Amino acid sequence: MNGPEIHLLIAPELHLFIPAEHRHHPQTPTSLLTDGTSTLGHTIESLGIPLTEAGRLLVDGEEVTVAHIPRAGETVGIHPVQRPQHIPGAPLRFLLDVHLGTLARRLRLLGVDAAYESEDIGDPALAALSARERRVLLSRDRGLLRRREIWAGAYVYSDRPDDQLRDVLGRFAPPLTPWTRCTACNGPLREAGKDAVRAQLRQGTQRTYDVFAQCAECERVYWRGAHHARLEAIVAEAVREFGGTAA
Repeated sequence: MNGPEIHLLIAPELHLFIPAEHRHHPQTPTSLLTDGTSTLGHTIESLGIPLTEAGRLLVDGEEVTVAHIPRAGETVGIHPVQRPQHIPGAPLRFLLDVHLGTLARRLRLLGVDAAYESEDIGDPALAALSARERRVLLSRDRGLLRRREIWAGAYVYSDRPDDQLRDVLGRFAPPLTPWTRCTACNGPLREAGKDAVRAQLRQGTQRTYDVFAQCAECERVYWRGAHHARLEAIVAEAVREFGGTAA
């Protein structure tokens, strides 16, 4: 680019997205040549920052939108998304890509509406599904989050499920209603009598447990089995940190 030179102040939280030469102290601007016609949004994406992760944009101290066209000598401050982040226009619901299955199950465990594609259906289909169902697309794929079709999106910053869950809950503050969703298909759970689900239970389970729940959509049956203590610990930690009711 041989156009106007601008000066960028990029928040440290966004440094993981940008080349090393632009990772300066937050009070030390880095210079960038632009083409004089591209929007600020395009310029930000050209640095590697998904627009889903860019919050307030300040030009010489004045707030602007991504449609602003930078001019020579401007100092542009790029801030991270403010947390908790409010997504207007629809109930808060999520869509997770194929690599985030554990996160999807943990969100469902907490009663959060989290659709998940267990097979790789491709970026265009995921983006279209996000738009059609008005779901926030969660992904670690920066290219996917740059697709214009998506309704809303967010980068998942960690590859560790514990940290991923904390990241999403802290960013969006969804209401938590644990034990109300099927972790397999995301459908709602309802109480079920033992007689109603007996045919789906092994004899040992029939003898040992008396309290059951069943998914209203896929009909999977749940009870407080061997893994319940581990799941309870996940629920208790999330409720302690982000609110809700554990029982």
